Amino acid sequence: MDITVSLTLAVASLAIWLYLVTARGRFWRGLERDDLDPAPAPASWSPVTAVVPARDEADHIAASLRSLLQQDYPGAFTVILVDDQSTDGTAAIAAQSALGADRPLTIVCGRPLPGGWTGKVWAMQQGVARADETPSSYLLFADADIVYAPDALRVLVARAAARHLVLTSLMVKFRCESLPERALIPAFVFFFQMLYPLSWVNRPSVETAAASGCCMLVERQALQTAGGIEGIRGSLIDDCALAKKLKTVGPIWFGLTREVTSVRPYRSFGDIRHMVARYAYHQLDYSPLLLAATVAGVLLTFLAPPLTAMFATGAGHLIGGLAWGLMAIAFQPTLRLYGLGPLWGLALPVIAAMYLSFALDSAYQHYRGRGGLWKGRIYTVKHEADAGCRLPNRWFRVQ
Repeated sequence: MDITVSLTLAVASLAIWLYLVTARGRFWRGLERDDLDPAPAPASWSPVTAVVPARDEADHIAASLRSLLQQDYPGAFTVILVDDQSTDGTAAIAAQSALGADRPLTIVCGRPLPGGWTGKVWAMQQGVARADETPSSYLLFADADIVYAPDALRVLVARAAARHLVLTSLMVKFRCESLPERALIPAFVFFFQMLYPLSWVNRPSVETAAASGCCMLVERQALQTAGGIEGIRGSLIDDCALAKKLKTVGPIWFGLTREVTSVRPYRSFGDIRHMVARYAYHQLDYSPLLLAATVAGVLLTFLAPPLTAMFATGAGHLIGGLAWGLMAIAFQPTLRLYGLGPLWGLALPVIAAMYLSFALDSAYQHYRGRGGLWKGRIYTVKHEADAGCRLPNRWFRVQ
């Protein structure tokens, strides 16, 4: 490796990591968490309605719904499941899981997907329409593979009430058991915080806005003021789109948690590739120039440090090693959150290269006409008319 080139690459990558560690909202420290600075209980507990969109979630829906229906919440709380044209018996399993629960469950049989809407957002819209029949101050948007600790809703509402938040969201703790999950899931959370520093998200004076669609508590009046769900009808990254709109209305808060978890397994690297590839090129606005810039940025930020540390000579070797070490140190809080050892930090360049390959695959699938493929739907091409809900009536209510 040429001495001048290697030194330039090493210095540039070290400068990037010094900026990331010191000047990007301390994203890597993971200090925005639901168990830090807990909010006091409000004088009265506002009524809440949960909206759970579900499409072919037979493997997870029972555990998710049971965790919601068993919430230790002092106020009124109802749950609406929108069965989005499932073919695997999701609605029937949901109805069975709710029998004997203290909270009511309403199952909405989703209508066929209209043009201009993405599937999950259309399901959310139908859930909100059904929720209009039951007065509530907050809507809790929850994914069908998410399990809530018994006091999770209480903690969410207390924070929202104390800080007058229009959106309170949690980055759920993902499953991290298989080798692909241990290798890639903590890095996913790390990269997300790098793109959207949570301290910036939570600062009203900063435009940065983000949320996790797995867990979003939304103030109902604020949602109407922001244009409702219809305002994000075509978005693949619906959570961040909704957060952006809501932040123009009032303060939002987004943090990490151990109390709300995903039970969806990613048993292979291909499962995670598919999860990332379905929206990565959309995140780049389908721009070849932004994709090229992303490639260059990943190479310089994540791959240049180990390459110069191992193959450069002189100052380039030392500076590259320092950048690589800084990278590994920055990854440590996320690794601790997921109970992984510190040596995974040294593997972050390889992990970043894998995520880069997922982004390239996302672009490739887009140009093949299969961009945004998820559960049988290709959102960037057309919407199909699916079969109806596997329940006899449009509304099915379990008391």
